[in-house]
Amino acid sequence: MIDGFLVAKLISFWLFGFSTLITIINPFGIAFVFHDMTRWLTARERARLARQIGINSFVVLVVALFLGSRVLSFFGISLEALRIGGGLAVAASGWTMLRAQPEASKAPQAMDTAPIERMAFFPLTLPLTTGPGSIAASIALGAERTAETQGVLLVSAISSVLVAASVAACVWIAYAYSEAIARRIGPQGTLVATKLTAFLLLCIGVQIILTGVTDALRLLLAARA
Repeated sequence: MIDGFLVAKLISFWLFGFSTLITIINPFGIAFVFHDMTRWLTARERARLARQIGINSFVVLVVALFLGSRVLSFFGISLEALRIGGGLAVAASGWTMLRAQPEASKAPQAMDTAPIERMAFFPLTLPLTTGPGSIAASIALGAERTAETQGVLLVSAISSVLVAASVAACVWIAYAYSEAIARRIGPQGTLVATKLTAFLLLCIGVQIILTGVTDALRLLLAARA
């Protein structure tokens, strides 16, 4: 009976965490942006880069889920500052992608792939994939886990690792097959999807900034009251 209860809790925690983070990250939508930024890479190089981004995303989410609140406290960074700064980075990325002019396809050997490999963590992992929205959500999920009773705490911790692994696997798959997805919908469809995703990325960044500013003003007004 107890085992069944813990299994139900595990599934419940995983479903809630996975649905929350996968909606915010939206890897299959951002995959068009990833493909546009790496269009000169070969399929093998893109798959290797996608795997590295998936691993990086897993690490970022696990750190945010388990140590996020402590890390912010250690550096004296508030969640509101994280949202404002991260929102600016996301909005800037979306604006750059939105204004970028379509270019002719480049041969895979025409470009040096070393710079794009160095971009595996920044900006392809952070903030493009695991941005401030997903980090803030992960920190919130981790904070809810600390409020659980001792019997459920281990199950919640295991579910957090499973959530991070599941989201990272979706990122890996979406990015690795971004070229196949783009090829299926054609150049014009890829352009439309890229611009639409870039616009949504810009809107997400602005929304994160507004949320951070609103929360900061609310705290300021409460302190003065």
